[in-house]
Amino acid sequence: MYAIATKQQLYKTYILSDQAAQSRLEVVPERGGIVTSLRIQGQEILYLDAERFANPDLSVRGGIPILFPICGNLPDSKYTYQGQSYTLKQHGFARDMPWEVTDQVTQDLVSLTLVLNSNDQTRAVYPFDFQLAFTYLLLGNTLEIRQRYTNHSAEPMPFSTGLHPYFWTPEKTGIEFEIPADEYQDQLTRQIHPFTGAFDFNQDEIDVAFKQLSGQEATASDASRQMQLTVSWDNPYSTFVFWTVKGKDYYCMEPWSAPRNALNTGEQLLRLEPGETLETLVRLTVTFL
Repeated sequence: MYAIATKQQLYKTYILSDQAAQSRLEVVPERGGIVTSLRIQGQEILYLDAERFANPDLSVRGGIPILFPICGNLPDSKYTYQGQSYTLKQHGFARDMPWEVTDQVTQDLVSLTLVLNSNDQTRAVYPFDFQLAFTYLLLGNTLEIRQRYTNHSAEPMPFSTGLHPYFWTPEKTGIEFEIPADEYQDQLTRQIHPFTGAFDFNQDEIDVAFKQLSGQEATASDASRQMQLTVSWDNPYSTFVFWTVKGKDYYCMEPWSAPRNALNTGEQLLRLEPGETLETLVRLTVTFL
């Protein structure tokens, strides 16, 4: 049985459930369209910093924030378009804005569709007209995040997009990773290092980008939870970021369509022609070991 319910706490929350699979998803449209909870067979998969979530002046650390129209940060938060300078904060604005629910499905599967349209606030920092539509589809042990990007401007629209899932774990050191790349760039030092399937969690922070991807799937096998997480992505995604902080019970595996600062460098930057639409998806699957 599939169902969608709502609860009103600090924000209105939509609760999607696949009761046969004991799967449950919570989405908060007005707080950046964010997924705040994903429970599979009764086990919570995601981390959420509840205090930051409750403060609208702070970005959310936890759940699955949406990154648009940039991933990462820009030098001094600045970029230039047609000779004019604009200020755009880290990861863009989509994760901070209210989204609108446009569709709910509970037959054969359960899904919720949210839309974000450009407005005066977005045009002040990103001079394009657009519509984003995200459909969260829950089926068994899998969450699909189907995305549609449409350019309503009269000129080509440059952008990058990504997701920033925070996965909860009580013990990071026993996790084995399979990422389809032989090397990564440390985003703090800019140095390139070989990748052997493990990270040094004694570091205060790990922030690395895999740019030369040979596949479209990454896995984390968490012995402490007897669980394997698989993140898979579609063609526009060209960069895979891993991030964590020492002493925090989370790690992030993030598919990005372009590396940071792409609006300035043009590296892997997506461009939609006027009236054009891009459709893509990211899939999260949980397997118990």
